[in-house]
Amino acid sequence: MSYIHQDADWPHFRLDHTAVQPALGAVRYRQGVLLGRMQSLGLGAQDEAALSALTQDVVTSSEIEGEHLNPDEVRSSIARQLGLEAGGLAPADRHVEGVVQMVLDATQNYDEPLTQERLFSWHGALFPTGRSGLHEIITGCWRDGRDGPMRVVSGRVGRERIHFEAPDAARVPDEMARFLDWLNRPAENDAVIQSALAHLWFVTIHPFDDGNGRIARAIADYCLARAERSGHRFYSMSSQIRARRNVYYSTLEHTQKDGLDVTAWLLWFLDCLDAALGASELALLKVNRRAHFWHRHADVAFNARQRKIITRLLEDFDSKLTSSKWAALAKCSQDTAARDLAALLEAKVLVRGAGGGRSTHYVLADDASASP
Repeated sequence: MSYIHQDADWPHFRLDHTAVQPALGAVRYRQGVLLGRMQSLGLGAQDEAALSALTQDVVTSSEIEGEHLNPDEVRSSIARQLGLEAGGLAPADRHVEGVVQMVLDATQNYDEPLTQERLFSWHGALFPTGRSGLHEIITGCWRDGRDGPMRVVSGRVGRERIHFEAPDAARVPDEMARFLDWLNRPAENDAVIQSALAHLWFVTIHPFDDGNGRIARAIADYCLARAERSGHRFYSMSSQIRARRNVYYSTLEHTQKDGLDVTAWLLWFLDCLDAALGASELALLKVNRRAHFWHRHADVAFNARQRKIITRLLEDFDSKLTSSKWAALAKCSQDTAARDLAALLEAKVLVRGAGGGRSTHYVLADDASASP
């Protein structure tokens, strides 16, 4: 089996510009529209949109690798590290803090060169204990090959299927030096194309014992931030990759075995980015809804419980809000829940939904007035 990194012309990628240009133009236009809409929001709404997008990005990038982080911990860690009041005070363990530090460094410091030392610090942040699950790994330096070839495999022991084999460990220092030199020079292609190529190039080298996928996606986000000249992240590529994870892996595998023409990979990447921008446009509608709600009710003195539950209602709350559910969500007594609800009914923030008795439930007054 021959892999892309074994080609005599590696890493001189080829692409069909005629095929790629329409998709690139559409994505660039959509980026501009989204950034324009975000800039029209107040700073508070921009912070909230960025916080939500970054939280989604960190959580889903880890999920792609089978690791599940607590979204509340991630959100709180991002809020603290960005100096935002939003996000609550949920404590985060050092592993969550490390993942967040990597993503924020990639996106907030996009105008700084990406160096070997910076990548080593990202890798060390991903694995603060020097272990990946039960296995001890080398952190903060390139893989050394002590465990044999770096392979991506599936299937049970003895019947594994090899999807990809990375360059020999002895090649890694030179390969990474060439990669970083390319990345830090003025881009020969559009910066979005550079993001797609950087992702593919890095994950093909597979320079670390573990964490290569997450770091590759952080590098792609770093390049996208450079493309937009903005550290504000309002969309999540990782969430779209997570949603189409099987196609992500199959497209990577096909590209790494099919010569240096990377047109198919670029079209897939651009389609994924387009979907991420589309999802962000929907998220923007929610951000606007929340911002307008709190502005309209700025004269209401919400307590912490009320603010927490109202925030849930403004999200995708998919069940009826009863007094019992209020008590459970707010972790309070039924009497306290009843007082909270009565105050919000009086302030015309909530109204009773259709039905009564045991079916009594509550909805936002804005939602009720908007119903046909």
